[in-house]
Amino acid sequence: MITTPITTDLIRGAVELEPTTHGLLPHRLPAWARAQTPDPQLHTVEAQPSGVRVVFRTRASVVEIVTVPTKLVYRGAPPRPQGVYDLYADGVLAGQRTVAGGTTVTIDLATGAFEAEPGEPGRARFDGLSGELKTVEIWLPHNEKTELVELRTDEPIEPAPPADRPRWLHHGSSISHGSDAASPSTTWPAVAAGRRGFELTNLGLGGSALLDPFTARTLRDLPADLISVKIGINLVNADLMRVRAFGPAVHGFLDTLREGHPETPLLVVSPIFCPIHEDTPGPGAFDLEALREGRVSFVATGDPAERAAGKLTLTVIREELARIVADRAKTDPHLSYLDGRELYGEADFATMPLPDQLHPDAATHRLMGERFADRAFAQLR
Repeated sequence: MITTPITTDLIRGAVELEPTTHGLLPHRLPAWARAQTPDPQLHTVEAQPSGVRVVFRTRASVVEIVTVPTKLVYRGAPPRPQGVYDLYADGVLAGQRTVAGGTTVTIDLATGAFEAEPGEPGRARFDGLSGELKTVEIWLPHNEKTELVELRTDEPIEPAPPADRPRWLHHGSSISHGSDAASPSTTWPAVAAGRRGFELTNLGLGGSALLDPFTARTLRDLPADLISVKIGINLVNADLMRVRAFGPAVHGFLDTLREGHPETPLLVVSPIFCPIHEDTPGPGAFDLEALREGRVSFVATGDPAERAAGKLTLTVIREELARIVADRAKTDPHLSYLDGRELYGEADFATMPLPDQLHPDAATHRLMGERFADRAFAQLR
């Protein structure tokens, strides 16, 4: 077997790569942005490589990727699924594997305290691949922080040529990040990108789509042929701001994007249907009764009457986003709006309910990705 260090020219979809004692750690926010908040939620999710791929050319019939995953364990909650590595050969799924070992972080949901237990590197082995020259693309787990160590192959590898396809830059919440998707290439943004042949950079940040200025500046400075931003659910379930602050914050976020991308097609997407927050403000919380039964579920803890005082709900956010985009589109012909309920609406909830009352399941991720590819991209101009 030939051992090849994983270097920057083999990685796509990451914003920054941090050298570590093991190799490289992909980040989806740059160091200067991470330094502007101490939020442990953001620091956890931005280092989970949703949409990040290791890409190379080879004739190898055996490919091993060696990594150090970080696995999260929530005390009192059901075990989380193992992170999956999807390997594609010339665009066709050729195998799915997991990596054992790595670091384990145990989190107490009641107190927020955590304990980390360092571990050793593990490997995912794919064999039986064609011996023909091919492009291999390994999608890293969307739900596990993953330090990249090396590749092992039975034939040499070389970097793949730059992708000659439109670059799609997307930002959103845990739903865009891929919560409850079956694997990294089946999150709804990955499904949509694959359906249209786009090069995806996914800044879906679980619990952290909060109109942060540093996120807007990161998006501003990245290359893109089209951009989408999905805004709303985290602002409600974090109970972060009132309607008075929301409008100017959206304008500021879009203004920053336009500083770097004045004419790039830009799509603003409102939240998908989510009954617990449609007309009930946040904050959101774990359903303690469900946890006692060994299930994870969420509830809205606000009072619908608080809407009169300016608290946000998904209904309010959709109305505000539609108004803001309509006003801006008068002078910005490349800006458009998509109601998230076109991706997943009330009728869908009746047949494909959200298992935890917040996140779509694997089948719904596929459905949303297909709908986004077929409906949303047609609006980008």
